[in-house]
Amino acid sequence: MSTSPLSDKDRIFTNLYGFQPWNLDAARKRGDWDNTKKLLEAGPDAIIDTIKNSGLRGRGGAGFPTGMKWSFMPKEPKPGRPNFLVINADESEPGSCKDREIIRHDPHKLIEGALVAGFAMRARAAYIYIRGEFIYEAKVLFAAVEEAYAAGLLGKNAAGSGYDFDVFVHRGAGAYICGEETAMLESLEGKKGQPRLKPPFPAGAGLYGCPTTVNNVESIAVGPTILRRGADWFKSFGRENNVGTKLFQISGHVNTPCVVEESMGISFKELIEKHAGGIRGGWDNLLAVIPGGSSVPMVPAAQIMDAPMDFDGLKALGSGLGTAAVIVMDKSTDIVRAISRLSYFYKHESCGQCTPCREGTGWMWRMMERLRTGDAEISEIDMLQQVTKQVEGHTICALGDAAAWPIQGLIRHFRPEIERRINEAHGAAHQEAAE
Repeated sequence: MSTSPLSDKDRIFTNLYGFQPWNLDAARKRGDWDNTKKLLEAGPDAIIDTIKNSGLRGRGGAGFPTGMKWSFMPKEPKPGRPNFLVINADESEPGSCKDREIIRHDPHKLIEGALVAGFAMRARAAYIYIRGEFIYEAKVLFAAVEEAYAAGLLGKNAAGSGYDFDVFVHRGAGAYICGEETAMLESLEGKKGQPRLKPPFPAGAGLYGCPTTVNNVESIAVGPTILRRGADWFKSFGRENNVGTKLFQISGHVNTPCVVEESMGISFKELIEKHAGGIRGGWDNLLAVIPGGSSVPMVPAAQIMDAPMDFDGLKALGSGLGTAAVIVMDKSTDIVRAISRLSYFYKHESCGQCTPCREGTGWMWRMMERLRTGDAEISEIDMLQQVTKQVEGHTICALGDAAAWPIQGLIRHFRPEIERRINEAHGAAHQEAAE
């Protein structure tokens, strides 16, 4: 296994930057839709076994083994209860911007992946749920699906395989909560996007009460390449239990922000040096990093430098890989204000179904604003910590956890900074009173 930088010959997403057209002819020249019929001839169980053996873990944030997820689907769908595949393209996590690049520049990778994954799960159709704000991306995706139908790659006898498979593109309305798999299913059914209680899990009763698997865009798009190049090839990158290539989205205070495909387990410092042109103002200027999108706790500069960028490496630091949306903050950052801004986002996007989240997210944001200005008491830092614990783990979906974790990370690593603000504000108030 290798955690060294990825060479160009091993990249799965060869048109990530859109230097070539996205259309079907160009996609075929890049190797997409290359004898897809032969891939499907291996049979559903063989495809699932290959994905299992490759060690692919879900690229949407949770990191659940993809092959295992596919295997939960019924092997013999009952009449009137077809299997469905739902692809989560509702990329609304602050910092995440990989799925839109796949859809904008390489949509046929996703559509072919949908056919292969759908066939493996004996699904009747795939629904791609795309974020409402992705105007251009949706336009490209609609056109790419039309191209695939016109070429006989979808629909009746898809790609000449003898299998009938449809793909539907559904546009969301810009609600972050619809990125949660069961809220997405509710939205697809035309209802208010609110998470469902589990069980039943979607594999038992999902879309329209039928067996359903919900997967991230990147998880589905890499499927055909893994089948063509083999599970061992994919497994040769990364570390044990954290294998393969991954799209990293690097934003914030780096010299060249970018989305880049890299091998899992590459160290943070190497990732930033090689692809993002280093930290703005040099490495001594680094303050903290949110390594996996806004819902994972931040990691201070000293701890992140040599950390392997994968699920287990970041979990060991009390954070997580999430979607690998790396938000870099240098010493010019008002760290308390940054986390307060994230708190506002979660307050705004809570669906309001669970009381701890509906009430707690607003409470946490108002508290964060007072800490930002120093208009609080030192004891309230611990009170805020307690409130995050009362929200975390007490809601139907993970939005409550996502709102709590950034604040917990701030208190864990930057408590002295919060205390300094409060003391300074109190000092200024006493000075004013004295005068």
